[in-house]
Amino acid sequence: MKLQPREQHCARVSGQGGRTIVLAHGFGCDQTVWKDVAPDLAAEYTVVTFDFAGAGGADPGLYDRRRHASLDGYADDVIALFEDMDLQGAEFVGHSVSAMIGAIAALKRPGIFSSLVMIGPSACYLNTSDGYHGGFEMREVEEFLDLLDRNFAGFAATFAPIATGPANGPEVAEEFARTLCLNDAEIASAFARVTFMSDTRKLLPALRLPVHVLACSEDPIAPVPAIEFVHEAIPHCSMETLEATGHCPHITHPAEVVAALRRALDERLGGQAANAAGG
Repeated sequence: MKLQPREQHCARVSGQGGRTIVLAHGFGCDQTVWKDVAPDLAAEYTVVTFDFAGAGGADPGLYDRRRHASLDGYADDVIALFEDMDLQGAEFVGHSVSAMIGAIAALKRPGIFSSLVMIGPSACYLNTSDGYHGGFEMREVEEFLDLLDRNFAGFAATFAPIATGPANGPEVAEEFARTLCLNDAEIASAFARVTFMSDTRKLLPALRLPVHVLACSEDPIAPVPAIEFVHEAIPHCSMETLEATGHCPHITHPAEVVAALRRALDERLGGQAANAAGG
């Protein structure tokens, strides 16, 4: 019997609030990265977490090499999940690459989200010849991908402390490395290529929903110029810089992220949505 999207993505629901928040994880993770955020939010919202294709408890049959060769395939999965769970109008919170997956889904299906919160977003991770600073040279990305293919455990041990940030200690990095190693190496390699080689810069100006960006004060994966590009390219976009460092504040500084999400959803985005509805 064919599984429904909520089953394919191992979707979990907590809380009984009037507003629904969907938390989407980034590359190399699964929904467990929200374990210190979701319970606090569930005290006043309905919270949905899920696993992208190839991650965590997602149905192995969900991943399709051809369909998931671009971020569009992941965005289509989000749309299917929202339709299956009747989540139309929920707030979508996307970390890292899932911020752009959310943006693509919002463009494919206008009105599917009430608002979009992007944590550590980057529309393009590469430095380009037009002067854009994404943070990585092509050579660096190719070296990372080569290491991932040759030695997945070695890649995880190298990438994890970069992602979590050196100031947050080795224990956090080691835990994140263990999460990375739970992934299927072949699928993780393909998703890494999609993540680091995608360029969604030209799509951002077309977004027509309230967007709020949460940036870390020091982020080695999504540097300040890349974050500012996202903020400036999207209409109706606000931004807050956290005290947290690293690329995974929901892991390293969950209380600060919870507080920021509450402010964004209850103040900034609520007000922007009202303004947009009024004219």
